[in-house]
Amino acid sequence: MAFSPYDATVTVAPLDLDSSAAASLADRAYVAIRDRLIMLDIRPGDPIDDDALATDLGVGRTPVREALKRLEGDRLVISYPRRGTFATGMDISDLAHISEIRAQLEPLAARRAAERAVRAAHAELEELASRIQQLDIARIDRTELMRWDLAVHRAIYRAAGNPHLEDVLIRYDNLATRIFCLFLDRLPMVDEHVGEHVELLRAIATGDADRADDLAREHVLGFERAIRAVI
Repeated sequence: MAFSPYDATVTVAPLDLDSSAAASLADRAYVAIRDRLIMLDIRPGDPIDDDALATDLGVGRTPVREALKRLEGDRLVISYPRRGTFATGMDISDLAHISEIRAQLEPLAARRAAERAVRAAHAELEELASRIQQLDIARIDRTELMRWDLAVHRAIYRAAGNPHLEDVLIRYDNLATRIFCLFLDRLPMVDEHVGEHVELLRAIATGDADRADDLAREHVLGFERAIRAVI
């Protein structure tokens, strides 16, 4: 079955919920708004206009408000009494905190996916690796590259087979991607960062847990080094 980073979408380019999971209007609003926050279509510190979002998404204000409550729990928006809701700001100290968590949990997810995933999941990861290898990465828009990056991480989290681990990693990968997107135009090696996924996916697909663990950790630490190099 062909794999695309957009397969699991309910909006133009969602990140991890599939259409069957996003059954309610609030779910769809959550995915759509979260996507805009992560990819910086809504910039850090921007005010959130409930009415404008509801109109743009074709839903009522209630689903938007429910979505914003969830996004506040994800640390992507923050609400202030009598002032309204805003996209959370970003501080470079967040990078160290997020990387500290991801450097522990991303290798764990990769290891569990290599050890425990069913054959069909390993086949899906191998196919995803092949599709990324065939991409003309140097010519693809950098925002699209980040969507491939998100698709890879989501696939690994699912394959790990631990929904609690998956939930935590999605939250921190969202925050990490937001930081990455903030510096995207200044990072010279985005294509290499995405290309690293090929070896990682194949290590998981072949059940090489030790190799998958090492590659996942280096991928996270390499991300932090790349950001710090351009600050």
